[in-house]
Amino acid sequence: MLAVVAAIIFGLGFLLDLVGARIPGGISGMTFVLLGLTLLALHQAGVGTASIRTGYGNWRGRARR
Repeated sequence: MLAVVAAIIFGLGFLLDLVGARIPGGISGMTFVLLGLTLLALHQAGVGTASIRTGYGNWRGRARR
């Protein structure tokens, strides 16, 4: 989910950079790029990922026979 949000943020930053616009308050295209990179780093770290739990535990917790 964070990767999708990061892609949207990168798109907004790209559009702002193309037109050379700044949002009032000093937010530029580079701000969106840095925010997108932060979201990608969180995604790679496993933040916001869902784990599927069943009645028998997840696949890592099963004993090998």
